[in-house]
Amino acid sequence: MNNSPFHPDNESAYQQWRREKLLQVPASVEELVVEVRDLKRPTAAEISAIKERCARSNMAVFATESDVDRQALMAFAACFGLNHLDRNEGADDEGITALTVSADSGWRKTYIPYTNRPISWHTDGYYNTLEQQIRGMVLFCETAAEEGGENALLDHELAWLHLRDINADYIRALMQSDVMLIPANEVDDKIVRPDRSGPVFLIDKSGHLHMRYTARRRNILWKNDVLTQEAVAALQELMNSQSAWIYRAKLQPGQGLMCNNVLHDRTGFTDSEQHRRLLYRLRFYDRMN
Repeated sequence: MNNSPFHPDNESAYQQWRREKLLQVPASVEELVVEVRDLKRPTAAEISAIKERCARSNMAVFATESDVDRQALMAFAACFGLNHLDRNEGADDEGITALTVSADSGWRKTYIPYTNRPISWHTDGYYNTLEQQIRGMVLFCETAAEEGGENALLDHELAWLHLRDINADYIRALMQSDVMLIPANEVDDKIVRPDRSGPVFLIDKSGHLHMRYTARRRNILWKNDVLTQEAVAALQELMNSQSAWIYRAKLQPGQGLMCNNVLHDRTGFTDSEQHRRLLYRLRFYDRMN
């Protein structure tokens, strides 16, 4: 992929891509919103509007007042080339995960997405094998929390651009095949998932940039060299800043996020009897097209 603008040695392609990218960055999260009259039958104009926003920022927010069920979500995702679901442990038989505070005492109690605690910056499925990376994702809000539950969103291409501008060697460091290690997950002395090592940034077969990342301090080991440590620190500094590239939004009932697995976090939240947070998550091995 030496001809890719994401190759750290391709200065001319990078500069051209950079100019075009910065010209089209949305000024606010409101620019990402597309109204969809009927999620089961989106119009060509609605589909085009979502694709246009994703081409600019790798994400779009859709809003609908129509009835939405799981089949509608899968059919809607398919309009954008999202077909191959990641059937992770928390997903139902259809491959869809209900994100809500777990009321049982099972394994979900130990995983932050099923609690009301805040979740730090990450891309989904960073612990997956490189052959099963999450490239596309849909989140849909059925019920919002009484308080909190806001997401911050950052286009991973802009995070890459930020680091590239500081020091191209940071990109080289974060493209190393052993730069980020996720240690094995053991439950009751059984290995549920082995060690997973891989790059933060990689260029996929179609030439697009993909990112795998988590800001968690536990369950992650960074390569112990100066450039890697500086690059990770610079990335964290960006995510903890008030950059205009970071959008903040709380999905309301009938709203959803469609993205190419951009960086995101979630604030903690408080439920009430009337408002128990429930979001549906669909993870795909496909990238939106």
